[in-house]
Amino acid sequence: MAEAVLRFDPEQAEADRQQAADGRRFDIGGVDEHGLVHLDALLDAADGYDLNQAVARRAETLGRLGDESTLDVRRSKAAAELARHDLALDLLIPDPDTGEILATVPGRKVILNVHVTDTTLTDTSLAGQNPVGRWEEGRCPITSAQIREWLRTKDATIIVRPVIDLADHLPVGSYEIPDRHRTRVILRDHACRFPHCSRPAQRCDVDHARPYGQGGLTCPCNEVALCRRHHRAKTHSTWAYDIVMPGSYVWTSPAGFRFRVDHHGTHPIHATPRPLDSHPPDE
Repeated sequence: MAEAVLRFDPEQAEADRQQAADGRRFDIGGVDEHGLVHLDALLDAADGYDLNQAVARRAETLGRLGDESTLDVRRSKAAAELARHDLALDLLIPDPDTGEILATVPGRKVILNVHVTDTTLTDTSLAGQNPVGRWEEGRCPITSAQIREWLRTKDATIIVRPVIDLADHLPVGSYEIPDRHRTRVILRDHACRFPHCSRPAQRCDVDHARPYGQGGLTCPCNEVALCRRHHRAKTHSTWAYDIVMPGSYVWTSPAGFRFRVDHHGTHPIHATPRPLDSHPPDE
């Protein structure tokens, strides 16, 4: 049937091919409890063949170099090595007319933010004291053994940042929020601090709890992670919040309902009856 369409209705066959090609994708799923992810992809046949050949060659090389893992595991490692090789390349951007190199884009840097205590990565006799860390990008707990495995990855560059005091006060004399403040707010709040919102803090605005124009400081003690939608709700409606302590907030809705929002989630703390003509809280 497919051959008949190609032979007697090539225009329709090409239209069908183009439509199917528009469905190509490459997706990476969420992190499971073992620190693993699933891939789901739909590629052009030639691209898929090339990728398979590259993975197969690298998996075979790993075996010859002494990796005693199964072929499936070596293929998984090979795909990861292909990714790291690509991320290390410098990209040249040529002029489309003359071919002259206009700019060089340095290889991208992949940063994994992992939170650990001082006993997590010590020797095995002490690791049992605190065998769990937290992976910021995956938003999930991970074992100290997996962290050690990541740190042993070939060509990995490890940057150890000093401990940040998330309750520190570092005000600046301007409305603009500096990057060092944003980092503190992200690490402290983890997610949008509006009731029941779970958008990661990395994708949120940083709000002045007390507006700068009303005397509010540009300081982590007066800054809160809010997603764009809930930032606008706080700015342009009667939703309001108070800072109980760094990372802990009490919100009051337009109808008078109150919620405590902290690292443990959202908890109603007041049940004032809502007037019949009022609207439900916009959560």
